[in-house]
Amino acid sequence: MGVLVLVRHGQASFGADDYDVLSETGHEQARLLGEHLAGHGLKPDVVLRGDMRRHRETAEGMLAGAGWSTAVEVDAGWDEFDHLGVVAAHPDLATSTHDRRAFQQAFEQATARWSAGGDDAAYPEPWSGFVGRVRDALGRACAQAGPGGTVVVVSSGGPIAVAAAALVDPDGDDATTARLWGRFNTVVVNSSYSRVVVGSTGARLLTFNEHAHLEGDTLTYR
Repeated sequence: MGVLVLVRHGQASFGADDYDVLSETGHEQARLLGEHLAGHGLKPDVVLRGDMRRHRETAEGMLAGAGWSTAVEVDAGWDEFDHLGVVAAHPDLATSTHDRRAFQQAFEQATARWSAGGDDAAYPEPWSGFVGRVRDALGRACAQAGPGGTVVVVSSGGPIAVAAAALVDPDGDDATTARLWGRFNTVVVNSSYSRVVVGSTGARLLTFNEHAHLEGDTLTYR
């Protein structure tokens, strides 16, 4: 049986000129995660990551914390959707990228509209396209994990929530997938990990959003 571990990146730099950079806390979260996974005997055959800076920096910190010399491969299928583009496409929705609470409220409204489908031309990436590329990336990662392999994927909250929704209800219609995604996406902790087992009957979600390596100020959602 194969094992797939889906890791959300460490905290990015909310409100900074470049969001796609880990904060000081994010770097510490990545190191703590690697230390935790290695301490529990995890030894991946390969580490996959999305093609974003926060994915790369999280993978580097995780490997350093774990003491792994594992090969790292890039799969852009695990990239996050353009969250600023989705928010900007929502009509009459004004928000600040410096106020976390206000931005979170706007983000949830905008992503609910996006994931409901329709008006695809308004978005940098349609919801259906996002779900399709993440499902494809999940399939590739599961193929590398099984049988008997261990793969760690470093990605973002959005793709991990799509993967979780697809694993929980692989036959769900678009509305079901969007509803599950919305529930998963709003609670994914920075540097948390979810475990998937890959067996003869396919892939199944074993755990979601584990974060026992975090406490106090290192426990963040944004």
